Amino acid sequence: MRLSVVIPSYSRADLLARCLRTVTAFAPPHAEILVVDDGSDGAVVTETASRFPSVRALRLSSRSGFCTAANIGIQASTGDIVEMLNDDTEVTRGWAEAALARFASPDVVAVAPLVLQLDPDRRGQPPLIDSAGDEYDPGGFARKRWHGHSWCPSPVEGEGSGVRGMKVWGASASSAFYRRSALIAAGLFPADFGAYFEDVDLSHRLRKQGETWFEPASVVWHRVSASYGRTPSRRVLELQSRNEERVFWRNVGWRHIPRHAAVLVGKAFRRWREGTLTPWLTGRFRAWVGG
Repeated sequence: MRLSVVIPSYSRADLLARCLRTVTAFAPPHAEILVVDDGSDGAVVTETASRFPSVRALRLSSRSGFCTAANIGIQASTGDIVEMLNDDTEVTRGWAEAALARFASPDVVAVAPLVLQLDPDRRGQPPLIDSAGDEYDPGGFARKRWHGHSWCPSPVEGEGSGVRGMKVWGASASSAFYRRSALIAAGLFPADFGAYFEDVDLSHRLRKQGETWFEPASVVWHRVSASYGRTPSRRVLELQSRNEERVFWRNVGWRHIPRHAAVLVGKAFRRWREGTLTPWLTGRFRAWVGG
């Protein structure tokens, strides 16, 4: 099976260069590496990608958002397996081979790697896990498995040791591997989401086609605060709230209304205590009215 690595990027040329250095160093032979320049100023993303001879760049004329850029990259890819990779990630030796082995089973449509937080403030300490696959509660919220837990691999056996692969609910699009035919059949990412929770929506649809597995021997490092900083803006909070609510109504809906109501009350109270209730409510309202 041939691998295509699709990396949407808007303006973070420094992080993209770090990402591409690891991908080009560790990608399997004949892998396709495709960067989608989402209308970056001065074509800085395309220029950065051009420094790597094995990398192909597609430039969009204007910024379209993660979902549209990702979908264009997937449609332009030629591999049997597509990995969506954020430009603020760095991969490790053998990361792709370990994940690709899971697709030997025709029932597998997606693979979630072990994603570790790349945090310079934790030098000398065990890294924290960003995700080991996704979970979804029918009340209307998603969570990353093992998020924030310390990762203490065996110094002898390597980073993915000590934990066996297992079937999980879904995979985070920061670094998930997908069977391309399943992506196409599922309708790709929801373009109207822009960004955030688009992978959760996609996972709902992919689950109708097959299984998603977590593969701990596939290790990816992620700068988890690079997308929006350690404190999300009001716009980001609104977008996250809107899309989280959209996921529920598109995929769960009336079957779990009482549970969803309880979840909303709990979330509202937490947002009130954090001082972010207004953007959270605005996002929910936009989801309900179709905005």
